[in-house]
Amino acid sequence: MFIKRVNRSAVLPWAAGLVVLLLALGGGALAANKSQNLYGKLRTFNEILTLVHNNYVEEPDSDHLVENAIQGMLEGLDPHSSYVDAERYEKMQERNEGEYFGIGISFDIRDGYITVISPIEGSPSDRLGIRAGDRIVKIDGESAKGISTEVVYDKLRGPKGSIVHVTIQRDGYDDPIEYDIVRDKIPIYSVPYHFMVRPGVGYIRAIRFSKTTSEELETALQNLENQGMKRLILDLRGNTGGFLNQAVEISDKFLPGSKKMIVYTKGRIPGSSEEYYSTGSTGHPAVPLIVLVNHGSASASEIVAGALADPIHKRAVLVGTRTHGKGSVQGITGYLGKGAQLKYTMAYYHLPSGQKVESQEAMEKKGRKDWGVGPNVEVDLRSDELKKMLDVQRHNDVLMKADHEEKDEDFKKHTIEETLASDPQMAVGLLVIRSKLIEAETLARAQLNN
Repeated sequence: MFIKRVNRSAVLPWAAGLVVLLLALGGGALAANKSQNLYGKLRTFNEILTLVHNNYVEEPDSDHLVENAIQGMLEGLDPHSSYVDAERYEKMQERNEGEYFGIGISFDIRDGYITVISPIEGSPSDRLGIRAGDRIVKIDGESAKGISTEVVYDKLRGPKGSIVHVTIQRDGYDDPIEYDIVRDKIPIYSVPYHFMVRPGVGYIRAIRFSKTTSEELETALQNLENQGMKRLILDLRGNTGGFLNQAVEISDKFLPGSKKMIVYTKGRIPGSSEEYYSTGSTGHPAVPLIVLVNHGSASASEIVAGALADPIHKRAVLVGTRTHGKGSVQGITGYLGKGAQLKYTMAYYHLPSGQKVESQEAMEKKGRKDWGVGPNVEVDLRSDELKKMLDVQRHNDVLMKADHEEKDEDFKKHTIEETLASDPQMAVGLLVIRSKLIEAETLARAQLNN
């Protein structure tokens, strides 16, 4: 092994300037001893940066070195903090506001691997049978261990009709599962379908919280009310969240009265703590309400479910399984005028009663299992039950807003009875909401008799 000692004193002028800039940005907010410690760490960083720049086998791009350092710093904080360059930021905006082509999954990075929170309904991943909890361990034959969130987007998105090969590990399976996924347009609607599951019982499916979700849900509510809806099942299973303001607006539709706490955020710095209240302008009757949730329900879904079922309001009954546990707020700040953005966690969500929406990883480290938001009525599904439910949903003319033709050999219509038979969580939700209506009618009769 050949080792060459390198002169550490030849500090790059621009690197020294970086140290001064960082100290100027952070020093005023730190105590003197912390500031000195920070200076020491930045000096070490400066020396390493200089060594690499002057001695690496090929001349490196200085900007690239610094951007990689920033990326590593943010990713070391939590899975939701990252450095986003201008191109990736534009793509990130498309996911909430425009159309894009990809495989259609919502995911988290857990233990270094891409973990599917939920396939997006009607997407290529959904049609192939990729499930919540699946871990993508390889993309096009290359290991995905340690991959960053933004690189996942780069690798899984692409032109319509192009193919990406993924290798998946699934609980209960000894061998990896291989998929060739044809990229396609990812549907961006939020409320793909609604219908009357029984006379007087409405059903609304919401699959994300985009900028139009509140408007789409309002249309669905009005349509169902015109059909005589007296009870409602709101399905947030597999809904991985989105915009906070949409979660607040939707919660507001179901909370009678004004100035009722929906959610509040709590952070370390001024301006990161906010409180959100109902407005009392719902315009909808307070019908008995069931909210279906599962492990794929995250972020904004947990705000809606948690606020409506909170002990303070008791507005809804949650049926299903414990939610994902993504209760953090990310701030996005422009970086040095280059169109890049810094995305970092700046606050945590708290439900009206004060409960913090904790992640599964954080709770498991404490030996606890109360992450996310827990259901009032737990209905867990076996692997075969989950597969049957998803298969029926994919090919159901009632539960899919799709353009299937009857001649499609993969398409099979199912009745509402078949749908309920394949979906124990929805069936239990229907039973619970019936009991709630009976309870309300009994109470009303008792009051009249008195």
